[in-house]
Amino acid sequence: EATKIMENTFRDINIAFVNEMAKSFDRAGIDITEVIKGASTKPFAFMAHYPGVGVGGHCIAVDPYYLISKAKQIGFSHDFLILARKINESMPDYTVSLLENELKKLNKNLSGAKVGVLGLAYKPNVDDTRESPSFEVIHILNEKKAEVFVFDPHVKKGSNVDDIDELLKKSDYIILATAHNEFKSMDLNKLKENNIKIVIDGRNCLDKENIKSLGILYHGIGRA
Repeated sequence: EATKIMENTFRDINIAFVNEMAKSFDRAGIDITEVIKGASTKPFAFMAHYPGVGVGGHCIAVDPYYLISKAKQIGFSHDFLILARKINESMPDYTVSLLENELKKLNKNLSGAKVGVLGLAYKPNVDDTRESPSFEVIHILNEKKAEVFVFDPHVKKGSNVDDIDELLKKSDYIILATAHNEFKSMDLNKLKENNIKIVIDGRNCLDKENIKSLGILYHGIGRA
């Protein structure tokens, strides 16, 4: 049990680190995906982890709490693990804030905004939604009175539109929350055709320059 929890907690901590770096680099105007590529060329200890809209699944998002709780019972506080969880749990709110910042450029706000959320599963190409950050993104959008449309080709029960085409027709702004192949390979010209004005790439998996060339505002996680 200790081995499995340590392995999953290791990943959670490193994801938290890169999420915090993404927030910092975003303010500095540095594309974190390029930094990770560069750092990955060094063979000494660096292991690439990637920022995103949040951490989901039944392991990484949960196991650190088992260790935090057990350690507390025996008189030890895992301050580092608690901080990592705090950072990773902040990412859905941070992602929505990126949309709000882009909306300000258009003199708009989230109230009444038509926002399409792509993906409910916690990781690509599966139907598993356990601890998925998509639900928190949707919750925050609803709290801010946005009109939310959701589509996941692998989670039809959680979708409120039939397909991606319907979502694009009904939305003005997009948040990509899951890097499904169907989303990564979609014809980006459809964004322009459906008058999508902003794309928030919560998994840094879309072609940033192509989207910008279409006259659409783009913002990834640590990637403007």
